[in-house]
Amino acid sequence: MLRNWNALAAIARIYTIPTQCSRKLSFQACHNVRNIALLAHIDSGKTTLTESILFASSFTSSPGTVDTGSTTTDFLPAERERGITIQSASIPVKWRNWTLNLIDTPGHVDFGMEVEAASRVVDGAVLLLDSVEGVEGQTLGVWGQLNRHEVPTRMVFLNKLDRPGASVRSSIKSILAHRLHPCPIVMCLPIASFDSSRYISGEPGVCGIVDLVKWEVWKWSSTSNTSDAKPSCHPLLREGTTEGSALFSEGHPLLKELMIAREAVIDSLCVRSPDLMNSFLSLDSHYPYLALPNNEIIKTLRQLTQSRDILPVLCGSALRHVGTDLLLDYIGELLASPLDTMRLETGDYQIVSNGMQQPVTPSLSEVELQALAWKVAWDSQRGWMTFVRIYSGTLTRQTILFNTSSLQRERPSKLLLMYASDPRPVEQLSFGSVGVILGLKHTRTGDTLVSTTWQNRRSKRQGNENGEHQTKLRNITPPTAVISASVLPHSQSDVKPVQQALEALIRTDPSVRVTDEKSRNDESGGLSAASSDGQTLIHGLGALHLEIVERRLKEEWGVRCSFGKRQVSYREALGMANGEEGDEVDEIFEREINGQPVNAAVKLHVRPLNAKEVDFIRGYNEWGGNVVVDHRGRLLSNPANAGQPDGSHIISSVLPTQSSAPLLTPVLQGIANALATSPHSYLPLSHVHIQILKIGSSSSAAPAQSPKAASSASSAPTLPPPAILMAAASHALRTAIRRCGPGDFLEPFIQVKVNVADEHLGKVIRDLIEGGGEVVDMAMGEQEAVAGYEEDGVYIPPAWVTPTSGSLNQASSSEHGGAQVMLKRSVHAFAPLSSMLDYSTRLRALSGGMGAFEMNVEGFRVVSHETRKQEILRELGRA
Repeated sequence: MLRNWNALAAIARIYTIPTQCSRKLSFQACHNVRNIALLAHIDSGKTTLTESILFASSFTSSPGTVDTGSTTTDFLPAERERGITIQSASIPVKWRNWTLNLIDTPGHVDFGMEVEAASRVVDGAVLLLDSVEGVEGQTLGVWGQLNRHEVPTRMVFLNKLDRPGASVRSSIKSILAHRLHPCPIVMCLPIASFDSSRYISGEPGVCGIVDLVKWEVWKWSSTSNTSDAKPSCHPLLREGTTEGSALFSEGHPLLKELMIAREAVIDSLCVRSPDLMNSFLSLDSHYPYLALPNNEIIKTLRQLTQSRDILPVLCGSALRHVGTDLLLDYIGELLASPLDTMRLETGDYQIVSNGMQQPVTPSLSEVELQALAWKVAWDSQRGWMTFVRIYSGTLTRQTILFNTSSLQRERPSKLLLMYASDPRPVEQLSFGSVGVILGLKHTRTGDTLVSTTWQNRRSKRQGNENGEHQTKLRNITPPTAVISASVLPHSQSDVKPVQQALEALIRTDPSVRVTDEKSRNDESGGLSAASSDGQTLIHGLGALHLEIVERRLKEEWGVRCSFGKRQVSYREALGMANGEEGDEVDEIFEREINGQPVNAAVKLHVRPLNAKEVDFIRGYNEWGGNVVVDHRGRLLSNPANAGQPDGSHIISSVLPTQSSAPLLTPVLQGIANALATSPHSYLPLSHVHIQILKIGSSSSAAPAQSPKAASSASSAPTLPPPAILMAAASHALRTAIRRCGPGDFLEPFIQVKVNVADEHLGKVIRDLIEGGGEVVDMAMGEQEAVAGYEEDGVYIPPAWVTPTSGSLNQASSSEHGGAQVMLKRSVHAFAPLSSMLDYSTRLRALSGGMGAFEMNVEGFRVVSHETRKQEILRELGRA
């Protein structure tokens, strides 16, 4: 008990935030801040490395493990059950003189929104590679996100060197082949064993690291990975030889390679830095590569890392805590501080390039508060939690905020620093900080928050319009949704709570889209354009994403609902019993209301659309793939889509504006009701042409006029009630549909373009064809042949440096001029939407995570095979 109390007291001393800081920016304190993210492909060891960092920095007394569900940053029940990271977690870490605001991000592509948001607000990133697998599919994905947000400083950590098959050589080759960077700098070499016999037997393991920059050997205990023993650091001789090192056994193979690796590092830096070259040439030593001072090398490394001329590469094993201390040292020494990469009011970087980057004193406008909301979370006890990055000024609890995106004023109720799931209140958040604001009601992910004093001053100086625009930082754009499912409340009383929960969920996860046919608000990238069955659809980044979303709705908001299997909206065409001419029906509908007979007459002409009209309706979705016209052939609008109470709606720029008329509106509503359900298959109808010839009472049926003419007509006899007119139109259309007989089934098709490596081409094409698709083209575009960076001039360690090096799973490649060339193909095809709902998961498996695809709605096609018709009926439960 006493030991735990002492540990808590030590943590409190380390992480207590001083409250006596003035609002004036402390440049020295900001210079020692590092806002960094850990990114990688799934299962590369990000969370394990985070635990190792927390253990090395004495934040935790013992490290947690993913297997036991005891990690600090993976605290959600779903994360601990599945052993994966689902949401990003931030935690401040104190290491030597630096404060590292560390963000652990998910590696699964389904949670790419978390990586997108984290990449937007960090100044540096550590990219983890599994040294067995090398660069993988999501490695390229997160690297692209870093490029998109122009994250200025990055380094690579080759993890899992203790695994059989781990290879530093293959990992460096993989970086070049996949064009991550043309100049990776190997800053350290692993020591599998200090006993040379292990290199002969090829036994796996890593128990030491040679720092090629500082010319030191780090030695870790070879006992259990949870050992409390700290690594020991031993300097190497600077006399041109390493043969006399007492750490290594006699004749150790690594000793001769160390000088070669050191020379390669110095040469690479001197080529890119004239100042370091001059210092190197001016040395009066027999061993200039060893005499060059460490501080000059690190200064050059920092400069070239911030200009992105080099990519530092370190290595180790997070599970065994090997290399963690060295990684933390170089994070502090090489990655950028908020002052090095200061974003201005426009959201751009200000790169100060006078040799070394030097911070500049902000102007008065920059001292005022400016922050970006990069994440919004909901907590049942604390309410809305807004994660922010402070880009200028200081935020206190008394600050009144102005949201430049929603144009709303906000007042914080409390400020927090998040230590994973543990919030700790603070009095202020200063420049460069990453913290949490409680009490904001109108702020969403990507919104810019400024102080009201800054906003008022800018509005007076530039005018409201320019002032609002110039104070906005760059937004965060969520990835496009690729899969959808229906949301099914358990009862009618659950409908409203589910809708409210979905609105709150969208605020916390902008990558989730919700569409409803009634609102016709489609943001799913076209995947739900074929839906017209009135169901509420939720769209996400993958099957796992939707599974987690469903669980969150139930656990966080306590609503009763489930996600149904996505039902593709099939259609039925008009039967051809009467040929292409269709059928004409003159319906008189009679009812008795209050003892008085009431009737309505509707005359319709119904026929199938011809081929030209089918092409037209691809860009015209007013009636769900149908066309309704008046007796003169003028297009009529669907009252359900009217933007005004009277039903006025403009269909086309070449057609007159349509206004509701007393007779016409209920008739159109009746037609819409009849088109929603076929009397044969109960499917919605499509590709039907309907002309309204006459409407009115049985004694005074008149031609269906355009609304303008109808409204200006002379006084007419007593009009039938709207309900009777609606019933008459619906009954007349159903009668015509029955007379025409059952029609063909229509299935939604999409256009799909798949970019895939040449070696996976056959599997992808076979999968498309087996799913009912039609391949129309296989092209190799101008940018499809991707050549890797040249290996010339890059130090690549020999394979034996990691004794158990095996074959690396890489994309198909061939040697061409010293570079690896990966050939890619573009497959263009048409495919049924029903077979493509889970295509993101299938393509990931078919292409090893290296494929990409795009989808667009193509329209409806006739189902010609009777077998397929029966499959559709069974799918709908009607066979």
